[in-house]
Amino acid sequence: MDFLTEHHLLGLVIGVATFLVIGMFHPIVIKAEYHLGTRCWWMFALGGVLLVVASVQVSNVLCSSILGVTAFSCFWSILEVFQQQERVHKGWFPRNPKRRYYWDEES
Repeated sequence: MDFLTEHHLLGLVIGVATFLVIGMFHPIVIKAEYHLGTRCWWMFALGGVLLVVASVQVSNVLCSSILGVTAFSCFWSILEVFQQQERVHKGWFPRNPKRRYYWDEES
């Protein structure tokens, strides 16, 4: 940690970690919607709350930052899981043939 601070690399490492965390959540949201539908939103909410609590408990700036970024990526994923369902409805992503969708019931 001293090396990162001394050489002014802490911000760069946090930026790279943020990029990786956000990139990791894209396939997680796609898989979660495919297998669980939108009812998995509470898992992202719970994960976000737990990670926020962990973030404020950790004194290390790097770890706290990564936990905070991951927490708010969980919160953002709540919105994304509902938008993913709309993308499936538009045919942009495959639908799970084992699940019923709200637009199937409208017809």
